[in-house]
Amino acid sequence: MKTFLISANDAGQRLDKFLTKAVPLLPQPLLYKYIRLKRIKCNKKRCEISTRLQEGDLLELYINDEFFTPPVAEKAFFRAGSQLEVLYEDENVLLVNKPAGLIVHEDDKEAFDTLINRILKYLYEKKEYDPQQENSFVPALCNRIDRNTSGIVLAAKNAEALRTLNQKIKDREIEKRYLCVVHGKMPRQQETLTAYLKKDADKNQVRVYDQPLPGGRTIRTAYQVLAEKDGLSLLKIDLLTGRTHQIRAHMAYLGHPLLGDSKYGKNREDRQMGYRFQALCAYQMTFSFAEDGGPLAYLKGRTVTVPQVDFVEALFPGQSGKR
Repeated sequence: MKTFLISANDAGQRLDKFLTKAVPLLPQPLLYKYIRLKRIKCNKKRCEISTRLQEGDLLELYINDEFFTPPVAEKAFFRAGSQLEVLYEDENVLLVNKPAGLIVHEDDKEAFDTLINRILKYLYEKKEYDPQQENSFVPALCNRIDRNTSGIVLAAKNAEALRTLNQKIKDREIEKRYLCVVHGKMPRQQETLTAYLKKDADKNQVRVYDQPLPGGRTIRTAYQVLAEKDGLSLLKIDLLTGRTHQIRAHMAYLGHPLLGDSKYGKNREDRQMGYRFQALCAYQMTFSFAEDGGPLAYLKGRTVTVPQVDFVEALFPGQSGKR
């Protein structure tokens, strides 16, 4: 028999979702079968697949030991890099400035040195996260940005914070602003644009259109020109919708691709100029909670800003303080 005492980070989950994470070697058909046969109990009583776990609940699993002996494996985050620029941190959340070139989660090319693994390593070394003490929860990222984009990524340190932030992002109560450098001079100093975007999943690429189309999604992008020089423009961008590659694809569609953008821009010319990553930074985040933020209510109205954006300083020195 194996027991699990449900902690605050486990609470609120459905029984089957919790067990899928806590006992990964247990096949799902057997999981459901054992629940039906009462070989999995909550507080010594029969439970259902949909039972919502509460802090302090005691789970008892009368199943074979083989499902509780996973192979010993080194945690991937131990092999991650240690460099991490922390912009804001408290007991619930962590905001970091991701450098261009670092991927947020593992892919088929990189399994160890990712942003989330750097964060897990950082929290582990601070003794704020120990995988041996958790049944199912792992600190997690609440937003993502492309490998070659720099800027603010928000992480939750506990399950309650993660649930709250995910809901606030869904309700668009967390605002993100971007800085980018594009080729050419924009037709207006400030404008809000509407278009339609369709994703090609096979190519991991999107296309932008003037008119609605089947499978397309509306995009709205507001820009403001901050500076112009040598055929380049520095823009502040407010994403009024958040779609895949929205800024990059929308600017390219307008004839003003981002400097250094290998997918939608002038890749050969930009690389000859020494720009390997797109000049795009998620430089500011505001917690604009419209309603109660629950355990994170204290963040309402707080704005976190990247103090210095490298490509801005390199191309438009002195503009960092005018955003």
